[in-house]
Amino acid sequence: MLGKTAGGLFWMMRYMERSENTARMIDAGLRISLTRSSAAESEWTSILTALGMLDAYRARHDAVIGEKVVDFLLRDKANPGSVLASVGAARTNARLVRTALTRGVWTAVNECWMALNAELARPVRQQDLPEILEMIRQRGAYVHGALDSTMLRNDIYDFARIGTFFERADNVARVLDVKYYILLPSIMHVGSVSDNVQWETILRATAASRAYQTLHENEYDPRGIAHCLILDTRLPRSLHFCYREIAGNLDFLAQEYGERLPSHAKVAHILRRLETTTIDKIFEFGLHEFIQEFLADSHALGRQIETDYRFSE
Repeated sequence: MLGKTAGGLFWMMRYMERSENTARMIDAGLRISLTRSSAAESEWTSILTALGMLDAYRARHDAVIGEKVVDFLLRDKANPGSVLASVGAARTNARLVRTALTRGVWTAVNECWMALNAELARPVRQQDLPEILEMIRQRGAYVHGALDSTMLRNDIYDFARIGTFFERADNVARVLDVKYYILLPSIMHVGSVSDNVQWETILRATAASRAYQTLHENEYDPRGIAHCLILDTRLPRSLHFCYREIAGNLDFLAQEYGERLPSHAKVAHILRRLETTTIDKIFEFGLHEFIQEFLADSHALGRQIETDYRFSE
């Protein structure tokens, strides 16, 4: 496979996953602003920080205001990380690799772009926002469904899957890093009571709310939430689950191409660390420090994959 095709598949699914993640973050911020208006500014700031867009937002706006943040994250053409820009980038990459995709996948990506381009042509009213966010998530699910149900399990599928889980893990890690102060063990030790809305923000932003409630019967617990999002292999958004999938798809590529490359050693290192640690060890080491090391290793892996499979060629 040409490197540009591999890169197009990888980035097509990264951008699709990114658009869904951003929609979930907006939903989490909206719920905070509606239930606790006094905390709205700090919550929108934390969301911009988790998405890596705070500086870009502040370059265009003097104050963090919910309506402006939503517009910036949803449809601002000057923001390359907006939902509209992400889906547009996914479509551009899909066109680049059109011959590698089934009709179902191309149609799902293209229709997602057309629907969002129409819906986001003008600012979204607050009363319409939940419906728009749900549409973004549904359209993303159509793409994932088409990919899983119509694509051959070959190198094309592997690169698309690697892009999906790479972006997903990056988002979960960023949310945890921004919210790590809520998960500090001292919260339990000093007997403080954390606002359930903040717990819910973490879980909703990572699409893990229902799964966590099923496993923990609605008892919000710092170690329980951190374990679920980092180490629980039953949760398809945990760091461990994502990296197990990335490692598996890279292994399939090694079998198909008949060689193991530096990226295989890097992913094995990350996965081994997740397999051999515990949540107690993570808190002892420092949750923030653990996530920072994870993100550094993850970004190094992303660069290595691009090098190994010649995405620029």
